[in-house]
Amino acid sequence: MKKVYLAFLFSFITLSPLLAQQKQTFAISDGNFLLNNKPVQIHSGEMHYSRIPQPYWRHRLKMMKAMGLNAVATYVFWNYHETTPGVWDFKTGNKNLAEYIKIAQEEGLFVILRPGPYVCAEWEFGGYPWFLQNVPDMVIRGYNTAYLAATKAYFTELYNQVKDLQITKGGPIIMVQGENEFGSYVAQRKDVPLEEHKKYSAAVFQQLKDIGFEVPFFTSDGSWLFEGGALPGALPTANGESDIAKLKAVVNQFNNNQGPYMVAEFYPGWLDHWAEPFPTQKPEQTVRQTKKYLDNQVSFNYYMVHGGTNFGFTSGANYDKEHDIQPDMTSYDYDAPISEAGWATPKYNALRELLKTNETPAIPSQIPVITIPDIKLVKAVDLADLKSKISPVIEDNPQTFEQLNQGDGYVWYSKKFTQPISGKLELNGLRDYAIVYVNGKKVAELNRYYKKYDCEIEIPFNATLDIVVENMGRINYGSQINANNKGIISPVIINGETITGDWEMYKLPMTTEPDLIAYKNSAKANRPTLYQGTFKLSKTGDTFLDMRDWGKGIVFVNGINIGRYWSVGPQQTLYLPGCWLKKGKNNIVIFEQKNEVIQKEVKTIATPILEDLRPEKGL
Repeated sequence: MKKVYLAFLFSFITLSPLLAQQKQTFAISDGNFLLNNKPVQIHSGEMHYSRIPQPYWRHRLKMMKAMGLNAVATYVFWNYHETTPGVWDFKTGNKNLAEYIKIAQEEGLFVILRPGPYVCAEWEFGGYPWFLQNVPDMVIRGYNTAYLAATKAYFTELYNQVKDLQITKGGPIIMVQGENEFGSYVAQRKDVPLEEHKKYSAAVFQQLKDIGFEVPFFTSDGSWLFEGGALPGALPTANGESDIAKLKAVVNQFNNNQGPYMVAEFYPGWLDHWAEPFPTQKPEQTVRQTKKYLDNQVSFNYYMVHGGTNFGFTSGANYDKEHDIQPDMTSYDYDAPISEAGWATPKYNALRELLKTNETPAIPSQIPVITIPDIKLVKAVDLADLKSKISPVIEDNPQTFEQLNQGDGYVWYSKKFTQPISGKLELNGLRDYAIVYVNGKKVAELNRYYKKYDCEIEIPFNATLDIVVENMGRINYGSQINANNKGIISPVIINGETITGDWEMYKLPMTTEPDLIAYKNSAKANRPTLYQGTFKLSKTGDTFLDMRDWGKGIVFVNGINIGRYWSVGPQQTLYLPGCWLKKGKNNIVIFEQKNEVIQKEVKTIATPILEDLRPEKGL
């Protein structure tokens, strides 16, 4: 009987590309989701366009459809699209959100849009543009004029991209989320009165409606956090709730004693941080909970069905009592049913067996995987050589990234001393990772993750202190989201003395691949170094860079920053999509911060390494 019921549901959801273009209706009424006035269940998967190379979008959406899903949910990342203040990009490469939504419709999937403005998502700053912190009087995620003006501008730009893609206009968007997990923030910020919190969330929700979104709205929070997160006029959904009775009771309490009932974030895996074990969930656990939802007519959205990759500097960070920052890894594999490289996992196959119907398509072919002969590195250039071409900002005190009008990457802080000084160097305002040099010699690594903010130092007469600082990703969850400046954000202290006067700051945002053509080899061990090499391919395919012999840094391939690596693990490889490679000559540039040995080559392998933890490498 259950199979017949599911087949009935999917007969309304599973549409050919032709039917998918026809105008339909979607509503929340009488305790049900209604598609064309008939009850349906939503079986969705979260998958973010920004974490997948654009040429692979269709493949990943086909993978979702073949798993038996009928919808895809995606956050929209404000900071991914407002690249500088007032400058928007919704068209280039991975940023073409409208194209992603259209492809989903072509593949027979509905779309659930989650525009924030706050998204969390283990994404840099929870989706906020870093430069909001430079706006006078702005309080992020609060009821104030400057912030609400910024959210309205963002929503307006977003709406112009997707307005015709709502189901009311013949598109696939069936629901839009109002804010995100706001109940959690209310619980974390008890210093703000509940009425003030509610005033803010109501204002943002009203902006979404006023701008023109006309499909049903929903909120998503932990089931014990609805008081802070629920909004009148939006369906409350319960993130991570496995207890069906509790789910229905709390939704009834905040939704006129009726459903529909949905878990907007059903976790088949979990997020992971550098220097911490890779969390996993057994397939049978995910299948068992999915079956509970199916048997009780509960709609759900797997978060994540496919995690993808935090390319470039897009990864965010958390924190806890033991660590002042927990930076998220480059891989966002999430132990999801579809792996980081788009492969069907045992979890995927088990869920497909449960969810598929006669209309479910076959699993698409896996994208080919290749290995590349060891890539020889012909250039090895000391970062100081590039720094010498940069005009520094000079101030009495170290400046933050934001004061320097820089979002990501690195800043090289330099201070010349005419008199000797020794004792304890205190860098309590370090955000987030630094290597300290005296007259070019490495003396310490300081690190916000390990709460290591000081070291003994001896600076002789006429010496130079250099501190190369990395932003490891802004915090994306919790009350500290409003304290997200990077660099050195408080005075530098040596032997109890505040060091002021003529601090030089060299901006190294690494937003584009460094050009090393004009530079000669100058690398030395224990000095920050840029490496460059080329390799030729007769065929392309996905591969994984093996970074186990390296320390800490980032990698560019053919001009694209494919992400961070760090020897602490558990991630020891970097996913390199074949669509970013080309037949013939390819280029690779690696910025290695620690550079404990001079590297001669970089290797590739055919499978990722995501569970090799080496925390001692970070001390």
